[in-house]
Amino acid sequence: MEMRLDLPYAEAVARVREALAAEGFGVLTEIDVKATMAAKLGVEFEDYVILGACNPALAHRALEVDRSVGMLLPCTVTVRAELGDGGGSLVDVLDPHVMVETTGIADLGPVADEAGVRLARVREALAGAPAGRS
Repeated sequence: MEMRLDLPYAEAVARVREALAAEGFGVLTEIDVKATMAAKLGVEFEDYVILGACNPALAHRALEVDRSVGMLLPCTVTVRAELGDGGGSLVDVLDPHVMVETTGIADLGPVADEAGVRLARVREALAGAPAGRS
């Protein structure tokens, strides 16, 4: 679900990191899409980052159910600058239930449920900052 934050891009990225950390998620990977597009394709792109967020306890539980679920970890969160005159940022968080839907492994449901609850709290924390939902 996409959220609009009334924050400049750099502040939005910082707030997302803080909200993820408060729910036990660390950022394992970070892809700077703007820099990658410029370096690899020579094209301009808005500020855009893909964060690979991981809660180690939840990842362990998921991997204990089925090792192949690793291809769907970590949880993906994107932050990008809003185009136009808004000056805000857009945040998207991938629904962890994709892990269950993609694999068809029902035993991953409880892990996805807990991750979903934690990520919902991340969105609530972000909404409580100077932010608004679109």
